[in-house]
Amino acid sequence: MTAQTDTTGPVTAVYKVSGMSCGHCEGAVSGEISQISGVSSVTAVASTGEVTVVSATPLDDEAVRAAVDEAGFELAGKA
Repeated sequence: MTAQTDTTGPVTAVYKVSGMSCGHCEGAVSGEISQISGVSSVTAVASTGEVTVVSATPLDDEAVRAAVDEAGFELAGKA
C-alpha cells in the first residue's frame, strides 16, 4: 500500500495593472504584492502592465487588488 501525498507546487497567476510606467512603478507594485501571505515571487513589467505572482496557494483577488491600490495603481484583472 502506498500513501498519497499532496504534490501540488507553487501557483503562478498573471494580473493586468494599469498605470505603471517605469521601474519605480514596478517596484511599488511588487513591494506591496510581495507582502501578501504565501507570495514567493513578484515580477512587474511596466511596458506590458503585467504582474506575474508566484505563491504557495491561489491568492484572493481582493487581497491583490488592495495591494495594487495601496501602491497607487489599479488592478485591471487577470491576464
